[in-house]
Amino acid sequence: MTTSPLATSRSRSPHDARVLPTVPDTAQLAGLKRVTQYYVVTAFLALLIGVLLGPLQALNYAGIDLYDNPIVKALLKSYYQGLSLHGVLNALVFTQFFISGWMLYLPARDLGVRLNLRFAWFTYLLMTAGLLTAALPLLLNKATLLYTFYPPMEGSPFFYIGAAVMVGSSLLVAGQVIAAWFHWKRQHPGQVTPLVAFMCVATWMMWTVASLGLVGEVVLMLIPWSLGWVGGVDPLLAKTLFWWTGHAIVYFWVLPAYIVWYAFLPRHAGGRIASEPLIRLTFVLFLLNSTPVGLHHQYADPNVSNFWKTIHMFLTFLVAVPSLLTAFSVAASLEDAARARGGRGLFGWMLKLPWGQPAFSASVLAMVSFILGGAGGIVNASAAFSPVVHNTAWIPGHFHITVGTATTLTFMGVSFWLIPHLTGKRLPSVKLASAAVWSWFTGMMVFALGMHWQGLLGVPRRTQISAAAQDVYRDMNLKIPEMLTGISGMILLVSAALFFYVLFRMLLSPRQDDGELSSPLPYSEVISPAGETLSAAAPLVRATEPLLALWVLALVLVLMMYGPVVGKLISQAQLVPGWRLY
Repeated sequence: MTTSPLATSRSRSPHDARVLPTVPDTAQLAGLKRVTQYYVVTAFLALLIGVLLGPLQALNYAGIDLYDNPIVKALLKSYYQGLSLHGVLNALVFTQFFISGWMLYLPARDLGVRLNLRFAWFTYLLMTAGLLTAALPLLLNKATLLYTFYPPMEGSPFFYIGAAVMVGSSLLVAGQVIAAWFHWKRQHPGQVTPLVAFMCVATWMMWTVASLGLVGEVVLMLIPWSLGWVGGVDPLLAKTLFWWTGHAIVYFWVLPAYIVWYAFLPRHAGGRIASEPLIRLTFVLFLLNSTPVGLHHQYADPNVSNFWKTIHMFLTFLVAVPSLLTAFSVAASLEDAARARGGRGLFGWMLKLPWGQPAFSASVLAMVSFILGGAGGIVNASAAFSPVVHNTAWIPGHFHITVGTATTLTFMGVSFWLIPHLTGKRLPSVKLASAAVWSWFTGMMVFALGMHWQGLLGVPRRTQISAAAQDVYRDMNLKIPEMLTGISGMILLVSAALFFYVLFRMLLSPRQDDGELSSPLPYSEVISPAGETLSAAAPLVRATEPLLALWVLALVLVLMMYGPVVGKLISQAQLVPGWRLY
């Protein structure tokens, strides 16, 4: 029998779980919970619409064309409009709304600061206005540009304006949180930032740096171009600015899930956080290294130096370091929990984890999917392997086990305790919630297998395969991966039905409890705490605490990695007119 070092950790005195600062102003707390609830519910409404379009995409890669069906045709003009709606609603709208509410509420509670609720509501309403402005041309088939909206494909200026307003709104949320942290630091000199607030602030700082590329592309190039103010746009420059943000946005999606895995998952399992200093190092590494990596998406693009592509490749590989630290740290927390429950053996302890609890299983299954997605991401980042899978079905297969599972499944699990915490309403059925979690994971794994398989056989992405000339694919051995992809769409449809039944039944039920008492924020105990004062903290804690200086360093690194590339493209810009294909 193998014994883990954590097996005897219960004999040591653990650091107690964090106690939230008291909130004497009940009206402030109620208002904060309400605006957070609006963000979260809006996010899931977007996910619902996007998910309902998902089976059409899966069936397309199963060779089944439903886009000529009269009902579908009345709603969608083409496969490409459906794909645009699916990608934008799931990858951009759902994530941004949920994260904005999630990472507004958590640091405010963790720091015990008062927020300007009028400003918080303003950012929510502004973000919603941006969503509606962008949604209208999408629904009218005037912004069928897919997720990446590369020029010279041109959409309605309202789409670009709405997207810019949405991103700008998220930056206002970031500003409010960072300002609240500054205020807390002034009021508590010499103290260590509480862990959850530290993770939230670091993530928002990363996003402010990462979003600059997309903001620059949309505001300075695409909006003036689509309004007819300029005669053309340089596609390669626009694409480069897009991927400045386009890869880093993955970490904007995933890091809020990391907060769950680090701070709350151990409590759900009955374990403890292994090391606070290690968590702080992980988030600092993401802050510094999440953004200067986008050129690995552009290996095939001309006029971008191989020198810079190679540097970005190695920087992308370095992003695996904080991910590996996370895998070690969270696994240690889970083992601590399982062995405290009587778990034994090298792997047998895993059986003692509470797999039937949806909040727990959602996060752990999300982490499993992210491990697989990380392995695929190393393939995507490699200059040797990337050409094999570039622009094939492999890529959406990869996305669906990162944002589609690691992020989405984590947020689904969070909703099972966050909604009761915010509203005082109860989760109506643990069994149905658990069934939704496990079926979502199963459906996504089957989908990923089918799409990765098809990608390795050369099936392209973003293509209406079901209506293509089948002679092209007749000699490919696609039957099994096609079948897997089609089946996965049906599994995910059932899973979505289960989840949204549970969610809406919970939201529409009467209030039964005080959420603060019945469903408190599930802070975990800590084996190796960071401490409360910098003077007594470990060197690693002191090195990671100056987030403002690290934020500036992150911006400098990005400008160093992108400045020469973007500068050259601007000096050699070749403007082309827009194409409206749909």
